[in-house]
Amino acid sequence: MSTPNTKPRVIKDFEKLDLAIQEQIKLEYPEGFEDNLISFTNQEGKRVSALPFETDEKYYLVRMTIEEAQQIIEDDDDYDDDGNLKDDIKEEYQDKHEEEDEEHDPYADDNNEED
Repeated sequence: MSTPNTKPRVIKDFEKLDLAIQEQIKLEYPEGFEDNLISFTNQEGKRVSALPFETDEKYYLVRMTIEEAQQIIEDDDDYDDDGNLKDDIKEEYQDKHEEEDEEHDPYADDNNEED
């Protein structure tokens, strides 16, 4: 998997991410994180695992082990007992983030300007 050089790479723990980014990650991975982890060698030469996630502005590598990925889902009330994002939560986050996208779209209202 190659990362475009134009986006800054952010390596962070899940808990330290903004809530909005956490919600977007949950939408991207509604069936949990552990099957999507990648491994890489960090700057200190250690093998680490992380969850890749990309926004328009940044490429995130969310540090976590398989055990941490399982624990995050297990402890999160947004996921059901099978480790899947609950439908009502999924809809809530989708609606919320669609509204945010519209607010940030400079061309969103262009078609409504005609009189």
